[in-house]
Amino acid sequence: MKVRILAVGTIRGPLAAALSEYEGRAGRYWKLEVTEVASGGAGRHPPPERVLADEARRLLARIGPDAEPWALTREGAVVGSRQLARDLEACAVRSVSEVVFVIGGAFGLDGSVLQRATRRVSLSALTLPHEMARLVLAEQLYRAGTILRNEPYHKGA
Repeated sequence: MKVRILAVGTIRGPLAAALSEYEGRAGRYWKLEVTEVASGGAGRHPPPERVLADEARRLLARIGPDAEPWALTREGAVVGSRQLARDLEACAVRSVSEVVFVIGGAFGLDGSVLQRATRRVSLSALTLPHEMARLVLAEQLYRAGTILRNEPYHKGA
């Protein structure tokens, strides 16, 4: 099963090395693919509604008809590490071809993306910058792989 991170924007600066490390680690357990789409709308300070609509169009164009998109949103269901691992394993058992984790930009995700999502998942009740959300997700995908293989990385309950 392919696991894809579909994210608005690119990661630069201090998080780039950590993100590269954890995406590489997660890639040992999943057929991991990362797709980035451009952020924002045209103009100097476009209204948030236009930014969301533009990003939604770019995101939805990259979600295939057979994919199972999971929207990352703080309003989603809080899922622990072991549950995430079990949920991904269940998708693999059901022969889901691709799980796509969708990460929005500065304004979150447009309603059209949330409607297309088969699940809404929260990484935290806190508001995370999209760069940080992507890093946390990559680490959790790595952790899920180690949990499923009974490897010693995960020490939590």
